[in-house]
Amino acid sequence: MSHRAEVTVKTTEKQRRGKQVTDELKEHEAENGGFVFALFETCTTMAGRFTSLTQADLARLMFVGTYTGYQTGRLEYDNGRVIDRKGLETLIGISRPKFSTFFKKLITEQIVQEVGKEIFVNPSVFYRGSLKQAKLDKLDEYRHTRLFRKTVRDLYELHQGRQTAQLAVIYAVLPFLNFNTNIACFNPQESNEDELRPMSLENVAAALGYQDTHKLKVALEAAKVDGKPVFWLPPNVNDKRQRRIIANPRVVYAGNAESLKAVKAMFN
Repeated sequence: MSHRAEVTVKTTEKQRRGKQVTDELKEHEAENGGFVFALFETCTTMAGRFTSLTQADLARLMFVGTYTGYQTGRLEYDNGRVIDRKGLETLIGISRPKFSTFFKKLITEQIVQEVGKEIFVNPSVFYRGSLKQAKLDKLDEYRHTRLFRKTVRDLYELHQGRQTAQLAVIYAVLPFLNFNTNIACFNPQESNEDELRPMSLENVAAALGYQDTHKLKVALEAAKVDGKPVFWLPPNVNDKRQRRIIANPRVVYAGNAESLKAVKAMFN
């Protein structure tokens, strides 16, 4: 204007706080390599959705999903170069016969589609980009969460081989996680935290088909990222014999920026 007048943007404390927490969420996303949306049906297990996939297959699928291209759904490296069938085999790191069997399952389950040398991921399984702008049929029938790319890849590299199947538990519990708290619940879509009905370790084991709850506990506790647990199993305050399940937001998180700090604090 002039040396006598200055134009400034007037913001409220609520607006400043809103921007701060939004920035914290963006920083969290960047620290963990960005994310891809994992889509699923509420309280429907991944094993029930993809019946031909083994535990190891589900873990590999979760890893493959992190290479979904932005808006295209095409499998590609971070530099945009196409991942063809041979490249995917090398990336997953299993023998050719095992990969051939695995890839056939992905085709049969309609998880991926091969077009020439390109491989496209079904957007109802993984999608990278704005879901609101995707304009894809029937995606609103699914719930979705952020699956952080770098964290999942680091976990896969650390657990390759005999331990690969243990990672499937991360993918398996997604349909039961509440958005803002990352707690496994019977009513994961509930937005009022006072109304949540958390699942015990035994409840989750039964839902996932574990006959031995101890095996699930071992699998949950074995997964670590940078020395910190992927799952925290605190005792139920009302019954010390029961344990709850809370997922580390560095691996998966669907909630808002405001709730992120509280969930992160549990793992620090």
